[in-house]
Amino acid sequence: MHQALAQLATQLEGELHYDSLLRALYATDGSIYKAYPLAVALPSSIADLKKLINFARQNHTSLIPRTAGTSLAGQCVGEGIVVDVSKHFTKILEVNVEEQTVRLQPGVIRDELNRHLQPYGLYFGPNTSTANRCMLGGMVGNNSCGTTSIVYGSTRDHVIELHAVLSDGSEAVFGPLSAAELEAKLQLDTLEGQLYRHMLAELSPAEVREEIRTQYPKPSIHRRNTGYAIDLLLRQQPFDPEGKPFNFATMICGSEGTLALVTEIKLQLDPLPDPVDVVVAPHFDNLNESMRAVLVAMSHQPSACELMDKSILDCTKDNIEQLKNRFFIHGDPEAVLMIEFRGKTIAEAEAKADAMIQDMREKGLGYHFPKVYSPESKSVWALRAAGFGVLSNIKSDKKPIEFVEDTAVDLPDLPAYIEEFAEVMKQFDQKVVYYAHAGAGELHLRPSVNLKTAEGVAEMRAIAEASAHLVKKYGGSLSGEHGDGRVRGEFIPIMVGEKNYQILRRIKETWDPAHIFNPGKIVDAPPMDTSLRHEADKPEPHIDTIFDYSDPGSLLEAVEKCNGSGDCRKSSFSGGTMCPSYMATLNEKDTTRARANALREFLTMNTKANPFNHPEIYEAMDLCLSCKGCKSECPSSVDMATLKAEFLYHYQRANGVPLRSRVFGNIGKINKLAALTPGLSNAALGSTTIGGLIKRILGVAPERSLPPVGRSLRSWWNREGKKIAVTGAHKGKVYVFCDEFTNYNDPTIGQTAIKLLLRLGYQVEMPMHPDSGRAYFSKGLLREARALAQANVALFKPLLSAETPLIGIEPSAILGFRDEYPRLVAPADRSIATALGQHVFLLESFLVREAQAGRISAEDFTTAPKKVKVHAHCHQKAIVGAEATAQILALPRNYSVELIPSGCCGMAGSFGYEKEHYEVSMQVGELVLFPAVRAAVAEEIIAAPGTSCRHQILDGTGKKALHPAEVLWAALG
Repeated sequence: MHQALAQLATQLEGELHYDSLLRALYATDGSIYKAYPLAVALPSSIADLKKLINFARQNHTSLIPRTAGTSLAGQCVGEGIVVDVSKHFTKILEVNVEEQTVRLQPGVIRDELNRHLQPYGLYFGPNTSTANRCMLGGMVGNNSCGTTSIVYGSTRDHVIELHAVLSDGSEAVFGPLSAAELEAKLQLDTLEGQLYRHMLAELSPAEVREEIRTQYPKPSIHRRNTGYAIDLLLRQQPFDPEGKPFNFATMICGSEGTLALVTEIKLQLDPLPDPVDVVVAPHFDNLNESMRAVLVAMSHQPSACELMDKSILDCTKDNIEQLKNRFFIHGDPEAVLMIEFRGKTIAEAEAKADAMIQDMREKGLGYHFPKVYSPESKSVWALRAAGFGVLSNIKSDKKPIEFVEDTAVDLPDLPAYIEEFAEVMKQFDQKVVYYAHAGAGELHLRPSVNLKTAEGVAEMRAIAEASAHLVKKYGGSLSGEHGDGRVRGEFIPIMVGEKNYQILRRIKETWDPAHIFNPGKIVDAPPMDTSLRHEADKPEPHIDTIFDYSDPGSLLEAVEKCNGSGDCRKSSFSGGTMCPSYMATLNEKDTTRARANALREFLTMNTKANPFNHPEIYEAMDLCLSCKGCKSECPSSVDMATLKAEFLYHYQRANGVPLRSRVFGNIGKINKLAALTPGLSNAALGSTTIGGLIKRILGVAPERSLPPVGRSLRSWWNREGKKIAVTGAHKGKVYVFCDEFTNYNDPTIGQTAIKLLLRLGYQVEMPMHPDSGRAYFSKGLLREARALAQANVALFKPLLSAETPLIGIEPSAILGFRDEYPRLVAPADRSIATALGQHVFLLESFLVREAQAGRISAEDFTTAPKKVKVHAHCHQKAIVGAEATAQILALPRNYSVELIPSGCCGMAGSFGYEKEHYEVSMQVGELVLFPAVRAAVAEEIIAAPGTSCRHQILDGTGKKALHPAEVLWAALG
């Protein structure tokens, strides 16, 4: 097979990977399942798809279609060849404004589609919580619905036509057919013709149609993904003379890639929704009350009605990003509804909201009714969308798991169904998490089980069986939107009846007789408690670490917080930082999810003395910029920058520390020597001979300019700074941290920051202290970093307080006090380091604090107008946020400040200097930052707190960015 795969790889226009790393990365999706694929294909044409189908037939293997891989039911997991169309099948082919339709390929991201459609006044309504990364191919495969299904229905309701490749390699177009067109299809002497003849023969007998109508979910349930949608085909001609024209696309939607490979999708669109929204978030004392309130809410025709219960709300408290989005939560409610009303004006939307609130009050439902308006309403939906991810933050092996989370019942049945479900769960001593699409009759229900034990797996199976029977009792759908996959496929005979199930099997046999397409889904599914991610009752290996992982429990538990939801696959247009390398390359290997998968896989399956000594992990980690975007933006708070540093430390113990890593790690010491003769040093670094030689020896990109050094900030302080440090001081004393980058590379910025503090009335001290250790962190030199952290904590412990804080100029250096230090110092000092971090501030954060206290004001600054564009540092955004920089730069009365919606600049310390990373570094910069800087007019100021960011902006655009201290110094009155 290895030889056959090698030959196939030479035949494809796209890519084929069958190495151990890529197979491990694609062994999981967003579900609880794992299966190692034979290979991973990234086809770039229909011809590639046909070659893959032919290969699968000849070699008796299968194809598993995949886009973003966010499936919660295991649809993207299988032992054949994963066919990932997310990289190359990404074109929007045509927008027809008159017809209000769009043609596109399956790799188009849902939110990207709507961004493209907005200028046309058009909109694709189905809106999943993964909309910033999920793709239309996956939405068709799962028949996705999302928060707006009560208005826009499911994906199936919008699909007009599908182009597909069938199991014999032939192409077909499935769309609405007139009677004459259907007759012509029936006459085809092809597989396509056979499909039509078979379906009409299967569904023609009256007793068959009656069995389907009796056994399938109630027709009033619009969220329904149980089995193949043959019940909906019965509502079409010729079975229903008054129905819509026959269209096989109706059944292919929700078929989970088991019938054909879709290559093109034609969608019916809607006009843009009303522009103004108001979200009402009623708070409730118990879940049953919130269920009764749903019926009241739906009578007022909202555009969305979602639920979050206390369990999931509590999980959002531990996530940096989602903590900000909780602003509308009052007290500690047991449940909150999020109900959206839209209108052409605020008054129109608010009138609808107020009428519903009045109705609820009169019925005694709810106790607090906050109204949230745009743009803050986006934060409400961001909190809701993070629901799945934040559940991974529960600090226990017993976690809320997605195996009965997708049941849908008729809306009037919802309160009774949920009440009975809760009674069933009492038999299992379960406290269930409830959230999601209450207004559509579907709640995501998450019992908590420990899948690392055989007992937990058995409990999961028993609950799943009980749930299936309960849903059948109410005539519901076992899957409302996430699909059957591996987790529900086994129970389809219960849900649709054995006779109907045999029809589904015959459909699969007709469309795909060799079972090439995604076998084991919809029909002939394996038991739902097999092929799980974790091997039951397998002891977790003990792994010695440098960082402290006691909060999640262990390093592996920190890794396993990644649940596969794929938030790290969002594109740059979605905003945020995570994950810059994926945004640049669009390779799954370069996501946070992939790196977590690699760590989990090779650490748990390890047979080596050093469990980190795997080149596969090194390859997965290679393009991680250590930006820390995942620390705040990943709902599960996976901190890959810390995990990468830990990995590098252990990997280098076995394989040695490269020369370049030693040089960059010790850059503070090297710059100290260079700063003794800065003129000579800079001349050498800038020359083509010496500088070029240094670059070649260290593997630095020749295109890069090396950062100059100056006479150190410390030497200026000793010569001049101390003399003026108490001049005019009357607002208190602050300590300034003389980090190794400001000290040698940006000493004039350090001088300006100190002068700024003095002019604003603060006494400044700059005690002798070690470097921050940031360069050591980035290169995995953790013993050296720990020594510096320990020394800094000991030195500053007696000095710092709320009244005498420590102020930093370079974000990556100063924020180590808050981020890495508490997890790196000796156990006895961890609480001390944590407390110390509360008195450590980035310069801008400190000045905002002082402005809020009234100790500095706009009166201290000029009234001349200026426009400032700000690019914030990654670590700043992840740990303390960028808002303080924008706020303080807007303090001068006529300063207008805009935060550039950029992620990482791409430099990321030494990453952008390294020859093999230079191209990706510049690609990251070109995503958002460089175009925004180039678009700035000459008189606009570009501000960036980070030294790496300023250097990247200069190299990428030729424009000089200022530190906020320089902007404020120039603005002093």
